[in-house]
Amino acid sequence: MGEQVIVLGLGRFGSAVARELEALGHEVLAIDQNEQVVNDIAPDVTHAVQLDATDEAALRAAGAGDFNAAIVSISSSAQASIFATMALKDLGVSNVIAKASSSLHGRILARVGADRVVFPESEMGQRVAHSFNVPNVIDYLDIAPNFGIETVRPPAHFVGRTLREIDLVARLQLTPIALRRGDSVTVNPHLEERIREGDELVLIGRDDQLGQLRD
Repeated sequence: MGEQVIVLGLGRFGSAVARELEALGHEVLAIDQNEQVVNDIAPDVTHAVQLDATDEAALRAAGAGDFNAAIVSISSSAQASIFATMALKDLGVSNVIAKASSSLHGRILARVGADRVVFPESEMGQRVAHSFNVPNVIDYLDIAPNFGIETVRPPAHFVGRTLREIDLVARLQLTPIALRRGDSVTVNPHLEERIREGDELVLIGRDDQLGQLRD
């Protein structure tokens, strides 16, 4: 069963989050000061409201205190995102995720009550860097310092060989955790699985070992 989620700030990031949450089955209340962006997103979410997200009274009137989760994605003003985060916590929203534009902004958001701070631009920068660092990288997820998960198109010399023959665990300390073939995904694929043209491998390991896939 989906949750009730508030999304404050409907720029490109906030709008994408709101629409995706709705598509995933959650009830979304989308809020922004700009009437046009509110009207644009209204058909795609459960509720869309135009109001000042830093105004605690307005948020209370919109029923924000009845929600358990909120995402603060205000990009126009660090001050506004800080005040909105404070207001949501004061209203009793238990899980507030806030977008930050800098490390200082992130520290302040955490100090005023944000349960999680995200840095979309920084995270996307990491993904782009890793896609450059290793040929055929489709996506990268940072899960700890110098440690990540990468989705890759296997190099040509992998095709036709089994995972046992490639032996990434022994050679590079990389563990295959999933294999995608078309619309089918196999979690923890068997070592006798033979790589085919067009497959995608999901690998977990240290960044320096992932980087050695270029060799």
